[in-house]
Amino acid sequence: MQVRLIDLQVEETGQYELPDEIFGLCPRADILHRVVNWQRAKSRQGTHKAKTRSEGSYSGRKIWVQKKTGRARHGDRNAPLFRKGGVYAGPVPRSHAHKLPKKVRRLGLRHALSDKAREKRLYVLTEARVESPKTRNLSRLLHGRGLSRTLIIDGNQVDKNFSRAARNIPDLDILPAAGANVLDIMRCRRLLITREGVERLMERLS
Repeated sequence: MQVRLIDLQVEETGQYELPDEIFGLCPRADILHRVVNWQRAKSRQGTHKAKTRSEGSYSGRKIWVQKKTGRARHGDRNAPLFRKGGVYAGPVPRSHAHKLPKKVRRLGLRHALSDKAREKRLYVLTEARVESPKTRNLSRLLHGRGLSRTLIIDGNQVDKNFSRAARNIPDLDILPAAGANVLDIMRCRRLLITREGVERLMERLS
């Protein structure tokens, strides 16, 4: 599969050949759905909590005698039936993470990359390096040719000056190849991968 090769000024400098076994698959929605659900569940804090009847602030004494009152039998005011009583089977702090096979995760990343390539929203960037950490050096990436909500995937490490220049732009994100994931790829409108990033992704997914 061939995609456009561009520079930081969003000028086309040629074509770049991408391997079909990673970027040329037919995307499957079920695989992408599984991987995205796994990522979102893993990132949940799980700090939700509701007090049970044993954690209420009322006294635990019996509120009235068992018989001869004409009213229902109750033990204490912390019962879920009463106002401000404890919650029955309420949420407790827990981890929402679940296991997903590594093969499915790798396949999901391939399908996400293939989806962007199939929609012609994937470009190969010559390099992601700038001499000075100035935001104006990257302004064309945001405004040039409608490249809004852009994700850039670099090689093993992100250039420090490039990262500093990009952090001031809300619609521009950059990740190393090891941090490439399905959720961020599906969220972005345009995906830019440096030539070094393509090589690292091929090593990771081959």
